[in-house]
Amino acid sequence: MDLDATVYVAGHRGLVGSAIWRRLEAAGHTRLIGASSAELDLRDRDATFAFLAEHRPVVVIDAAARVGGILANRDHPTEFLSDNLRIQVNLMDAALAVRTPRLLFLGSSCIYPKYAEQPIRESSLLTGELEPTNDAYAIAKIAGIMQVQAVRRQYGLPWISAMPTNLYGPNDNFDLTSSHVLPALIRRFHDAKVSGAPEVVLWGSGTPRREFLHVDDLADACLHLLETYDEPEPINVGVGEDVTIQELATLVARVVGYEGAVSNDLSKPDGTPRKLLDVSRLQALGWKPTIDLSDGVAATYAWYLEHAV
Repeated sequence: MDLDATVYVAGHRGLVGSAIWRRLEAAGHTRLIGASSAELDLRDRDATFAFLAEHRPVVVIDAAARVGGILANRDHPTEFLSDNLRIQVNLMDAALAVRTPRLLFLGSSCIYPKYAEQPIRESSLLTGELEPTNDAYAIAKIAGIMQVQAVRRQYGLPWISAMPTNLYGPNDNFDLTSSHVLPALIRRFHDAKVSGAPEVVLWGSGTPRREFLHVDDLADACLHLLETYDEPEPINVGVGEDVTIQELATLVARVVGYEGAVSNDLSKPDGTPRKLLDVSRLQALGWKPTIDLSDGVAATYAWYLEHAV
């Protein structure tokens, strides 16, 4: 990418968007554009069209979304469907109106069927039923993929979509009711350590397996894809390895320094039994992650202590 090209990072203050912004700056990009949700509500179609018409970016990276953990998705499916559909449609329609040459849409591994063959290949999309606890969010992200493909077919623009696995890192959400599993565990074990609680209770059985990618690795992958990838099919972004939630909890407890007991609340949902991505297509493009899970969790906990406590 031209380092002087105007690049708009939608959602630049969130977990993913902020990491992409940092990576672009490190690469030497000089014309980065971002707008907070207070400055630009992407659900507002007229405002979104006006913003894109004013700035006319050469590259749009869509990292804007309403996101949350398993309970937030289960309890608020209407908002997860409606908000994400409006954000995506408005942004992509506005980008099309000014013929943005390059767009990267970021989805989620939850687009794949609940019982997809492991590791999950991109071709598994739309081959089975979704996980009920986040099907509304998944449908919105699937619609985003379809819009990218439709624009490619009809207008010939080299837009692409990437599907990251579970992410974590700086600027994550550590709220216990709306966060994803890894930041939630960091918060739980930290609070238990500070309060001297004798036990931490995990949601679910602890047996589901999950793959975790540091958001800085995702940001690096995004730049690599913008340089090397131009296909209609979405491409998986992950590490190709997973751990059980119980193993993850043990790792987080060690990093935090919590020495109490750990039990399981079986009344809470587990979600998909396993969700490991096949990342062979991304590896064939010459990209692999560099941040080990243990090191990444330690760095994320250090960020939490400095910024969120």
